[in-house]
Amino acid sequence: MKTMATKPAKSRCAWAESDSLLREYHDTEWGVPVRDSRALWELLMLEGFQAGLAWIIVLRKRDAFRKAFKGFDPLKVARFKEPDIVRLLGDPGIIRSRAKIEATISAARIYIEMQKSGEDFSSFLWGIVGGKPIRNEGPVPAQTPLSVEMSKQLKKLGFKFVGPVIVYAFMQAAGMVNDHSPTCFRR
Repeated sequence: MKTMATKPAKSRCAWAESDSLLREYHDTEWGVPVRDSRALWELLMLEGFQAGLAWIIVLRKRDAFRKAFKGFDPLKVARFKEPDIVRLLGDPGIIRSRAKIEATISAARIYIEMQKSGEDFSSFLWGIVGGKPIRNEGPVPAQTPLSVEMSKQLKKLGFKFVGPVIVYAFMQAAGMVNDHSPTCFRR
């Protein structure tokens, strides 16, 4: 009688083991370099909504966020007015924070102004990290000098909810920093 060999489980970053949605996100998205300006803007906005909360909350609400914010199309979001804010504040599918909603609308306008002035959002962000992913060695920090610098530059442009810790989480998610654990199959 033959015994079936079991396939060893994938070794992942510990934070991704507790939930199937986190595992899927980790295995397919987190840390994959994102170069698309609109996708980077969406991710930065979602990281801002995550401020003070667990990422899994945002991840579970991401589809509702995309619907509520018109696919995170900056041109559409930039046109949001008070009735849209009221609509969003009444949407139980998203995180209903007036400050974060208003920050997202303002960020859409900043994004468009950057485009109009010839500055590509992706090039702007990736330029801060030297254009290629940074492979972190050692303990994973909450922030780095580069996240502090990116935060300062984003704040100077008028972005909100872009402190160094939020920005570092964004950099990890967008693949600007490779913080997969040494034993993770995604490293």
